[in-house]
Amino acid sequence: MSLLHLTDLLQPQWYVTHGGLILIMFIVFAETGLFAGFFLPGDSLLFVTGVYSTKLMSDISEGHSTAFNLIVIIALISISGILGNIFGYYFGLRGGKKLYDQKDTFFFKHKYLRDARNYFDKHGPITIFMARFIPFVRTFAPIVAGIVRMDYSTFMIYNIAGSLTWATTFILAGHYLHGYLISTYGVDITQYLGYIVLGIVIVTTVPFIIKMNRIK
Repeated sequence: MSLLHLTDLLQPQWYVTHGGLILIMFIVFAETGLFAGFFLPGDSLLFVTGVYSTKLMSDISEGHSTAFNLIVIIALISISGILGNIFGYYFGLRGGKKLYDQKDTFFFKHKYLRDARNYFDKHGPITIFMARFIPFVRTFAPIVAGIVRMDYSTFMIYNIAGSLTWATTFILAGHYLHGYLISTYGVDITQYLGYIVLGIVIVTTVPFIIKMNRIK
């Protein structure tokens, strides 16, 4: 058995091949509910989940339609994201203010908490929905919502809508792009996932960094 390297944790393919759907669900929960999960893959993990959706479901059960399999995967991952945000909200509600006094460690970056607070102050409650698509912010936004005591019912509306939209968008994109390229051009994108994942990270991260620098 090969040793686990830190770089493996940044590769969405690793979670698919070593832990399957259960591990993916945990990673989604951790990235959206535990401040230590800010470095975990998010958008790219969901995209790769879509690419491998058929295999992931075949490991659990067989004989179901593709549509059914996709619905199950999207539902399970959406629930994981919703529960993660709920955990983050209550963490922020009960002790989140102490994070402002905590020093930076590998598992906590004070800068990301400040960025999430700045984004929340600028956009208000809809930040909970938008944050799903923004690396780092999606980890700290529910914590900030708890710190500022955002109305819980409003929080849950944006939480559920954001998680469903996030999961559906990236999982379906991965699934159907993979199928289209194979059937039309005979191209298997699993051979190029490293480049695709890098592209997703750049597209989702760079605009946020530029925006936050402007806010500052």
